[in-house]
Amino acid sequence: MIAALFVETNGVYFGLPGVEPWDLARDARLYAGPWPVVAHPPCERWGRYWSGGPSAKVRRLKGDDNGCFASGLSSVRRFGGVLEHPEGSAAWPVFGLFRPPKGGGWISAGDGLGWCCCVEQGNYGHSARKASWLYAVGLALPSLRWGKSQGKRLDEGFHSSEERRRARSARVAPRERLSKQQRLATPLAFRDLLLGMVESSSLAAMNQD
Repeated sequence: MIAALFVETNGVYFGLPGVEPWDLARDARLYAGPWPVVAHPPCERWGRYWSGGPSAKVRRLKGDDNGCFASGLSSVRRFGGVLEHPEGSAAWPVFGLFRPPKGGGWISAGDGLGWCCCVEQGNYGHSARKASWLYAVGLALPSLRWGKSQGKRLDEGFHSSEERRRARSARVAPRERLSKQQRLATPLAFRDLLLGMVESSSLAAMNQD
């Protein structure tokens, strides 16, 4: 068995034999083992627009995810598995993890337990490049499809409403962007990659003995 934590209700991790999905309603922070995990903790408060973005009416607090990342990280460390977050996640330095190189390859996470890498989900079927950082513990580390993929930008890259207004005044046309659902989607090939990694978990056998 593999526990899939912080996943979308009725998403790609549901209905799979040997996979126990934990969505928002089930609250993955309550997971207490014993299975190894694939963790996708929410990233909104750790990313580029942690404050809510240039048009946000309510300002958010950086890292205020109700303990989801900390819980997912703890589960990976305790039971083995892999955690996925966007490239550049502010959670990495907050939790003392090393930033992996953009070009790919596994490096020590710096915590004496795990390994990190950067991989683009565009190499596994996502419509955008969607670079992601992985943190893995107790796994056989495979060589992934490293490097730059093909795909659309996830956003227009503006840092403020004023920056957007200046671009429109200069007649810079809006770029085609993906919907929120499209951005958050996990490609089936990437899901299968993560599940396959966790199936190799040396901690999995220990937890099931």
